Amino acid sequence: MYHSKTQQIIDINMKKIFILLAGIFLMTGCTLDREPETDLADSNFWKSETDLRGACNKLYIDLPGFSHDQRSEELEGKSQNGVSSGNRSVPGTASDWSDPYEKIAVCNNIIAKGKNVPVEQTIKDRWLAEAFFFRAYHYFDLVKKYGDVPLILKAFDTTSDPDIKRGRDPRETVIQQCYEDLDFALQHLPEIDDIPEGDWGRVSQSAALGMIVRIGLYEGTHKKYHQTPGGDYKAHLQKAIDAAEEMIYIRKDHELYQNGFEKLFLHDGEGRQNKENIFVKVYGPLGTINHNNSRELESTVSMTRNMLDNFLYTDGLPREKSQVRPLTDISIDDIFINRDPRLAMTIYHVNEKAYKGPYKPFETNSQNHPFGYAIKKGFILEEDQSNSGSNDKMIIRYAEILISYAEALYERDGSISNPKLDDTVNLLRQRVGFNVDLTNEFVLAHQLNMLDEIRRERMVEFIDENLHYDDIIRWKTAEKVLPVTILGLVYKPGESTKTEAEMVGKITEANGMFKGEKVYDQSNIYVLEEAESRSFDPERDYLYPIPSEEIALSGNNIKQNPKWGNAKNN
Repeated sequence: MYHSKTQQIIDINMKKIFILLAGIFLMTGCTLDREPETDLADSNFWKSETDLRGACNKLYIDLPGFSHDQRSEELEGKSQNGVSSGNRSVPGTASDWSDPYEKIAVCNNIIAKGKNVPVEQTIKDRWLAEAFFFRAYHYFDLVKKYGDVPLILKAFDTTSDPDIKRGRDPRETVIQQCYEDLDFALQHLPEIDDIPEGDWGRVSQSAALGMIVRIGLYEGTHKKYHQTPGGDYKAHLQKAIDAAEEMIYIRKDHELYQNGFEKLFLHDGEGRQNKENIFVKVYGPLGTINHNNSRELESTVSMTRNMLDNFLYTDGLPREKSQVRPLTDISIDDIFINRDPRLAMTIYHVNEKAYKGPYKPFETNSQNHPFGYAIKKGFILEEDQSNSGSNDKMIIRYAEILISYAEALYERDGSISNPKLDDTVNLLRQRVGFNVDLTNEFVLAHQLNMLDEIRRERMVEFIDENLHYDDIIRWKTAEKVLPVTILGLVYKPGESTKTEAEMVGKITEANGMFKGEKVYDQSNIYVLEEAESRSFDPERDYLYPIPSEEIALSGNNIKQNPKWGNAKNN
């Protein structure tokens, strides 16, 4: 709904609507990172293709970029995250609700006003397709967090419009609208290779297909495991499968980047020459539009041992079954012995060149998150300062299409063939030199679960790419993996300036005991968060609480999610 801050957006003063919603750029050649240069009234706009293009530029400015999602057990920050710990209440207002609706309002304004621009229909549809794409993108963001949400498909020009106080529509209705919007985008957007060099970063048919894959897999598995009403989970999975097969076997516009997994996330992996790029947020050179990704990697987050343990060993087996892993991690770098090569491409070895010199575990002068595993994936030393990052953010990459296709097939059929595994999971492994194929025979011989192995592959491939929290929500595993002890580094005297006395009470004791309970299978592992400080209510926490102000402004037409109540600090 358009409430609170969003009330500005429905201001009937047309000049304000123009400024807030259109984000106009007067010149056709303007780049995506520029701010509006005019205060022209809305009535003087919507006259040409230049106007349509300029309005759509706002969609890219508003596109979320780099962030480090600490809502799951994947990453640990400086302070405990309210979502992952279960320590949150009903807010009065929340950007998680208002921001997507403000962006949807921009899309609706472009769609409503753009339909009347006096240009050829094909030209008009090409630019409207961008608005349809982003409307689907932002509605999907809302559904993931809140479930049922009000579906607004028009631009308001009066405060008396009854839809301003619209109640929630079923999530199935909203998702079907997302598919409809993306189908329009798929028909009218250019193919990715037909986008001019100066327009790199604008959405393409590939981006539309990628979003269909993402939404179809999410809704299919969410409906399967949460048994939400309306629709058939297999129909959603089929949407994902059909879109993935069109990308993999028919169009063949994309492939995995083969010049190094580490380089994929640096400037080397930018641009159209990297065929793994499907949907990216483009940043500029220093001094234009930048981000803080490297700075935040140095100062904000680290990877947990809970996530690290998903990396397989070189015999293709997980930690509890492998015959080639060390019995215990005596030294910090023992975690890398006989391991999936992606582990060493994701986090730092001791003394490896890092943020402020050689990586020194536990030392706060080396990094500001000293007890978890320091992330090097995507770190650029030259950009380790405030707002100096300029490498692009991959939002959807081809690797996601491959692993999502494998998962959707298995979730639909309860099985997957070896050739399909070769086309998906095993391609990801081969790219990094991990030469143990996942096959049905391997799974059977080692008493593994195929679905677990496909999910594991997804987890290790996409560390710190903002997918994991959504995954544990749709898999309905959050209730198992969140309210547990969160672990970090192994402690070894001599590998840091910390003394054993300074670690007392913060590391596991003999046989993995901590405060009288077994939390791991070895001693001297640092405890990042204690289980008693974390909780997850499966009847409540799979959905976000709707801000109380939004409920009030709707005249109580919007109903709160289960077990959250309506009052702030409830």
